[in-house]
Amino acid sequence: MLKLVTIALTLLTSTAATAATAAAQTGPTAVPDWSPCPNDKIGMECADLQVPVDWRKPDGRKITLKLGRLRSTGTSEGSVLVAYGGPGGPGIAITQSSASGWWTDLRKRMDIVTWDTRGYGEQFGGLSTGLACSWTRVPIPDLPRDDADFGRLSDTNRGYAEACRRKDPELFANMSSADHARDMEAIRKALSDDKLNYYGASYAGFYGQAYARLFPDRIRTMVLDGTWGHSTEGWTRELEEMAKSNEQFMRRFFTWCATNGCEDVPGLWRSLITRADRTPIPTKTANVAYESRDLQSLALGRARQGATAWPGLAAAIRKAAKGDASDFVPARGARYPDQATGVTECTDWPRFATRKEAAATTKRLLRIAPNTGTANTLASATLGCIGWPVPVTNPPAPLPKGLPPMLGAGAWGESDAVARVLAQAPGSATVYHDGPGHTLYGNNECARDHINRYLTDGTVPPTRTEC
Repeated sequence: MLKLVTIALTLLTSTAATAATAAAQTGPTAVPDWSPCPNDKIGMECADLQVPVDWRKPDGRKITLKLGRLRSTGTSEGSVLVAYGGPGGPGIAITQSSASGWWTDLRKRMDIVTWDTRGYGEQFGGLSTGLACSWTRVPIPDLPRDDADFGRLSDTNRGYAEACRRKDPELFANMSSADHARDMEAIRKALSDDKLNYYGASYAGFYGQAYARLFPDRIRTMVLDGTWGHSTEGWTRELEEMAKSNEQFMRRFFTWCATNGCEDVPGLWRSLITRADRTPIPTKTANVAYESRDLQSLALGRARQGATAWPGLAAAIRKAAKGDASDFVPARGARYPDQATGVTECTDWPRFATRKEAAATTKRLLRIAPNTGTANTLASATLGCIGWPVPVTNPPAPLPKGLPPMLGAGAWGESDAVARVLAQAPGSATVYHDGPGHTLYGNNECARDHINRYLTDGTVPPTRTEC
């Protein structure tokens, strides 16, 4: 998964110039010295790669990226670089603990390479240079009521950010998806691969989109699985599509209700969120009461899970309509919809410049999605970026011309989003699953087979392939 002013940035207008500049910034890269990973149990090798903390200063301070490799079990035909999203995360630990079995078939022909992304260090189980932040999780802010409230939110957000930024101001300012994409180019060079083969899941799909803008002539194959658009034409449109997708999740649930004994639930839901706008709905958990967007966000989390979760959601709505929202309280963890310190996110996405702009966007999205509003869209998520001490350095922008065919994948909502991105690369295709879920490669054998054929042979399936 806001028109919004995109903080005073000048977008580069020449794709060729952008790629040339980015290529120059990566400079020569040393070949990694591979050795067994610490505490390895799956045959994974590790290596250190030094990269600039600031790619605009290639001769400046360096940080360490920890790489991990599973060698091909057959004759290697090249490498596939893998990132699991997060926005940042420990690729090595994820591969070792839960994902190594994903790659069995692909490893017959390809090496699998991953890395622990910059900044997300020990706190996330990573081995690359980290920020040593507290990564504070806080409830998603409310829409500011007036200009004074907007100013207070700006000050609050800056306080969270500064607690992290002051640990390493230079690294903090260079954590965007474009910085991760430049790291990917350094890894490609270190592996001596002529071109990049890439699988990016979830937020790592934004790394791939940034890489496509920066290094369009360096892509052999690229898979974007379960991601959203950072490259479509018009940020306003993409926000609206997010809201439409969320509304569709609730409408699927309401359609199910029509034939499963909860015909009253759609009407109860609309009355509930209207009432919660005026007075938060209490729960039996101390100091927890939910406003409309809280309820919308928590309901969406269940609606996305499909029919197995829908009976419980219907019961929770009926109970909340009687004045008790306790069934929406998560069983453990944060009691409100929340998010972590947005070090990468706040450099990737436009943010509201004024309260008036935030209110206008909210009003527009409510017209588009009356049942879900701005919940679980970047219109609400980036409220936490207002007042951020570094600018948006990697704003959304269209993909360049001349890209090779790429492959998208996703379940409900995600497949439509990635298809909008890949429409800019002629010959691309999207594998979709008509059901709930997040990403397909790890749990959908049909999608995995299509992705493997694409990564090995370059075979693109039909434009819209169902799995």
